[in-house]
Amino acid sequence: PSSVPSVSPQVGSYRDISRESLSRFRLLEPQIEILVLGTGDRVERLHPAVLKQMRECGIAVEVQDTPNACATFNFLTSEKRVAAAGLIPP
Repeated sequence: PSSVPSVSPQVGSYRDISRESLSRFRLLEPQIEILVLGTGDRVERLHPAVLKQMRECGIAVEVQDTPNACATFNFLTSEKRVAAAGLIPP
């Protein structure tokens, strides 16, 4: 298993996170187990439909402020988990 860090260029704030912006994560091979999203300086709530779509594809989503999302991603990869990260700079 490998980890695939990724930053989506069309996402400038947590408000831009949508089903469409997360769709590329569903296409990764091998399929990721968990997507860690860093929403900037603070943890922001995402629309429930966006989270539901990812769960239905078998991908868990962890939403955190970006510094903690980086730490979580690093921990997951050290545990050999197949993870990806979408990070908005704080």
